[in-house]
Amino acid sequence: MHSSPDTSLPPSPGSELGRALLSYGEARRVAAAEARRELSLNELDARALLFVAENPGARPTHVRDHLGITSAGVTTLIDRLVQRGAVRRDLDAEDRRVNHITAIVDLATPPWSQLRAFDAAVEEAISELDPEEARRVARLLTRITAHAGG
Repeated sequence: MHSSPDTSLPPSPGSELGRALLSYGEARRVAAAEARRELSLNELDARALLFVAENPGARPTHVRDHLGITSAGVTTLIDRLVQRGAVRRDLDAEDRRVNHITAIVDLATPPWSQLRAFDAAVEEAISELDPEEARRVARLLTRITAHAGG
C-alpha cells in the first residue's frame, strides 16, 4: 500500500501570542525592506533619515550615537543623504565647526511616507481598540519585552 506524504506543515512552536508577535515583527521587517527598496535607501540611511526627521537640527554626533557607527561612517552616511536631497547640513551660528542636520523631505507624503506606512497602519488599527484594552496590551507587551531582555 502506497500512501502520499502529508504536505501540511506542523504548527509553529510556542503560544498563539508568541507566534502573533513573531508574525508582527516579520511583517514590519518586510514592509520596511520594501519601502527602503522602493526609495533606494539602505537600512542605515533610512534609520538615519527617520532619526533626523524626528530630531530636526541633530548634530552628526547624535546621529552617530543613535546608530552606533563611527564618526567616519556618519560623515559618509550624511554625505549620501545630502547628495540624495533628503537632508541638509547647516553650520551652527556660534561654532562653525558644528553642523546641524535637518530632513528636507516630508516623511508624511509619498514617496517618503512609505518609510512609516506600516507603523501608521498599526496606529490606525490601535485607534479602533477600546482605550483600556489598548493599555492592557501595551502593558503586556512591555512586560514581555522586558522579560525577553529588550
